[in-house]
Amino acid sequence: MMMHANKRKKVEENGWKVGNADDFLGLTPEESAYIEMKLALSHSLKENRRKKDLSQVELAKLIKSSQSRVAKMEAGDPGVSIDLLMRALLALGASSEEVGKVISSGKPQAA
Repeated sequence: MMMHANKRKKVEENGWKVGNADDFLGLTPEESAYIEMKLALSHSLKENRRKKDLSQVELAKLIKSSQSRVAKMEAGDPGVSIDLLMRALLALGASSEEVGKVISSGKPQAA
């Protein structure tokens, strides 16, 4: 969300720096894109699981994992790999095209 120009000017005049999370963390555009894709996959997984009316336990059984791992997947835990997120989405019936749309948009959406 963009800060209104007048407010930004006042904040900067008072010695504050204005930026975004990428600036604050010193992320490269590639790192930022990777994080956005991973979060989009996580949100999509949660939405798709709920649409299928499955519990985290049921999804875990489906992908031969644990409920706690599914919870981490849905929360965007950095220890979860993108391939596991994609495998879970495909197990829920998402097509490769739908998964591709989630990745390319970088925004949370149902696959």
